[in-house]
Amino acid sequence: MMRYLVAAIAAAVTLSGPAMAQDYPSRSITMVAPFPAGGPTDTVARIMAERMRVTLGQSIVVENITGAGGTIGMGRVARGTPDGYTLAVGNWTNQVGGAALYALPFDVLSDLEPVALLTASQLLILGKNDLPASDLRELMAWLKANPGKVTAGTVGTGSAAHICQVYLQTHIGTTFQFVPYRGGAPALQDLVAGQIDLSCLEAATVLPQVRAGRIKAFAVMAKSRWFGAPEIPTADEAGATGVNMPFWHGLWAPKGTPKEIVAKVNAAVVEAFADPGVRAQFAKIGHEIPPRAEQTPEALFAYHKAETEKWWPIIRAANIKMEGN
Repeated sequence: MMRYLVAAIAAAVTLSGPAMAQDYPSRSITMVAPFPAGGPTDTVARIMAERMRVTLGQSIVVENITGAGGTIGMGRVARGTPDGYTLAVGNWTNQVGGAALYALPFDVLSDLEPVALLTASQLLILGKNDLPASDLRELMAWLKANPGKVTAGTVGTGSAAHICQVYLQTHIGTTFQFVPYRGGAPALQDLVAGQIDLSCLEAATVLPQVRAGRIKAFAVMAKSRWFGAPEIPTADEAGATGVNMPFWHGLWAPKGTPKEIVAKVNAAVVEAFADPGVRAQFAKIGHEIPPRAEQTPEALFAYHKAETEKWWPIIRAANIKMEGN
């Protein structure tokens, strides 16, 4: 009798994935954005949700669950029911930077199901206008000659804006005084006002101030020039070889979500990225869409793993002290 019961349970488990996938989705889906409304991750989530609902045939509600560098929202998803009705758009900050610094009750690599690599934007190395440097080589020389005197604006501990500058100071062999801000807008405001010396912020957000001549853009933290401002050199070109850091996003589901459901959600992502309207929206905010071959769950996992292997040793070696986020 017990043998038959065990066999029946096993058969039910085996069949549950395909059965769930066949009916999926039959109700609205929640897409968690683990950062405040109006920010880049929230914007990515809302653009994707609006187009993916067309393919999936159900509404997708974006929910902002913030705190601890985005790790609280991702933790909620990691503990969620693996049925495809809870998804999350994460980014470099919570999936790499925050994961290296916070004592998390989940593993960002093994406790979440990768769905698709999403868009990437670029970071610019920025300085106030009266810095005595006209390019990155001159800036690095000045920074090295003034250890401990330079003020560098960050956007939360472990954020891309923070680690970008940690990486830069390590590369140069100097030290900065880090000034934490609650968002990119107040950091940019103080940089324009000359209250801080440096920052490393999202390119599309700061470009109007660069073009207006209110701050200096020394380099883009990427392997190739950014399409939004091709006149700005890469860090490699400007004298900081190997200093690159794309600010990327990805889509995840709770671990154990049936592969058939993951495939349906992934197909909705692929269809969204093929839509000219979506592509135009992302181009307008300075985001780049990954090539079709990189829009798979496997590609997201491989890329995410490579990023942790690159950045976690750098972040942990920096002995960063936690600040309020």
